[in-house]
Amino acid sequence: MIREWLHDRMPRSLIARAALILLLPVVTLQLAISVGFVQRYYEDVTRQMTRSLLLELRVLSAAVAAEPDLAAAQERAREVGGPLEIETTLPARPPTADNLSAWDLSGRVMAETLREALPNLRAVAVHEPRRVAIWLSTPHGGMRVEFSRRRVAAAAPHQLVVLTLVLGLVLTAVAYLFLRNQVRPIQRLARAATAYGRGRVVPFRPAGALEVRAAGTAFLDMRHRIERQAQARTAMLAGISHDLRTPLTRLRLGLSLLDDPEAADLIRDVDDMSRMMDAFLAFARGDAGDMQEPTAVALLVREVVEDYRRTGQPVDLSAVEGTDPGPVPMRPLALRRAIENLLGNALSHGTRARVSLGFGERTIRVTVEDDGPGIPPEQREEAMRPFVRLDPARNQDRAGVGLGLAIVADIARTHGGQLRLGTSADLGGLRADLVLAL
Repeated sequence: MIREWLHDRMPRSLIARAALILLLPVVTLQLAISVGFVQRYYEDVTRQMTRSLLLELRVLSAAVAAEPDLAAAQERAREVGGPLEIETTLPARPPTADNLSAWDLSGRVMAETLREALPNLRAVAVHEPRRVAIWLSTPHGGMRVEFSRRRVAAAAPHQLVVLTLVLGLVLTAVAYLFLRNQVRPIQRLARAATAYGRGRVVPFRPAGALEVRAAGTAFLDMRHRIERQAQARTAMLAGISHDLRTPLTRLRLGLSLLDDPEAADLIRDVDDMSRMMDAFLAFARGDAGDMQEPTAVALLVREVVEDYRRTGQPVDLSAVEGTDPGPVPMRPLALRRAIENLLGNALSHGTRARVSLGFGERTIRVTVEDDGPGIPPEQREEAMRPFVRLDPARNQDRAGVGLGLAIVADIARTHGGQLRLGTSADLGGLRADLVLAL
């Protein structure tokens, strides 16, 4: 329970957690010094200074008590107290209780020290921040004694606390600057990795500590290796497609010259093989040549829907939800291809399709719905895998190999999003949500 409570309240970013690790011991140390050492130190200083004043107070009290009458006692008090900078009033009625602030710790220490050494002490009061008054009992009545507080307490006891606090803040600020410089390379590495996961290649140069440099260098090596493998795979499949396309063309030409009823079926088989090769190449290539650029997603969706409408396809466009942020970095060819794949898949299994567009704070959602048979929930994850064909009730591509939804899911991942499949609440068929990250 405590661990979960701490986990929910811990900062999320690395620099915030590092700052917490830095500040927590510093603040704890300052509190320990302030509460422990400073308080005890000033209490000891106050006690020692009060004991020094006790000698003068005892001399004054003994001199007053030795006089035979009140007039002589008053004169003697002025004679002894004047050189000692102690003001006396005789007689004076003492208050019923001490007058000390609850926050005056050194004042309470002073009062305790005076009571321990002066049996005839009746009351102690701090009337002003710099003046102390005490009342002593004498044979001639109560005597009020007033003196400067500087004689019993250290001057400006808060200076050490303020100095410790200021130095702590200055050193913490300096340490935070160094810490931020160490965390900044990690943040740049995270941004570069996030951008590459969304299909963008941003400039990145390893920097920082040795471990961070090693991680940055490993990331660059990994990125270069992935790019080389993708290029090699695309080149290999392009070569295979090119090498097979020529004999397939000759085969189709030869079959078209035959005067045989079965030749038409063979020609359709050849055309299916050509489309399959195109699908394999498109999936392997992944629109590698399509670079990110500012794209007006709403305009692109409307253009795709209008293209389908011009060919007589029953495709509707719903009203746009949310606020359009304008052009955002996207791969327009890949995005167009993903929407076309979803619409082609919807129209091949239903009689109508509907497209809707929604803008959120961090995402863009393109939804394609149809009135077809849909996909059962237990088969939706499998439907997005490459080369997977479902049962005839929802065969993704009767002439293909089951790459339509897999290509859309791959395009969504390269844009930092995902493809979600569900059931259309209005049309009753499949609902495909293409979610893209802003």
